[in-house]
Amino acid sequence: MSKQVVRVWDLPTRVFHWALVVLTAGVFTTGLIGGNLIVWHGRVGVAIGGLLAFRLAWGVVGSTYARFAQFVPGPGRIATYLRGQWKAPGHNPLGALSVLGLLGIMIFQVVSGLMANDDIAFEGPLYAMVSKSTSDWMSSLHRQNIWIVGGLITLHVLAILYYARVKKNNLVKPMITGVKEFSEPAPQSAQGGGLVSFVVAVAFAAATVWVATGGLLSPPPPPPAQAAPAW
Repeated sequence: MSKQVVRVWDLPTRVFHWALVVLTAGVFTTGLIGGNLIVWHGRVGVAIGGLLAFRLAWGVVGSTYARFAQFVPGPGRIATYLRGQWKAPGHNPLGALSVLGLLGIMIFQVVSGLMANDDIAFEGPLYAMVSKSTSDWMSSLHRQNIWIVGGLITLHVLAILYYARVKKNNLVKPMITGVKEFSEPAPQSAQGGGLVSFVVAVAFAAATVWVATGGLLSPPPPPPAQAAPAW
């Protein structure tokens, strides 16, 4: 049976995916080590927030298989997958649920970190928006949520290994090359996600980073002028 190469993942989706992998490793490392690296922990967290904002926008204006409307599963799609009849490219229904869960929990982790403090030297960029008690609460949730993030990432990796070893379906290679082989009749290659869509998504990400770093907050008042010495 002949094979046909189908474009599944566009370049922005692939860059987002691998950039998120690298930054997530960085934010885990800096957070666990702490100390002077906590400043970089915050910076990397803001960068992750920008990436997530880009992905949310790209899920609306990106190419076919990156769009939420294409891969968010309903009961019918899940039933089709469980019966072993799922043949479409892109995320399968259970994989889509995994992606949505990771996106949601990572967004919460970023938002809680923006308002967090460590009672020593670190305050998130949006610390001034909330009370100290609310910041302490968000800080506690931020620390606890790391276990959920780690658990979902572990499940994600195990699922990839399962598909590679048991189902002989390499999910990593298409996320590197962007293409995948399908037997005839093959599905249609991804469409859309051009330059204008990319600019819109980048602009949304940049605006999110601006807000996340306190762009909407009023500047702090200037320090009081010191009186001249009497002599």
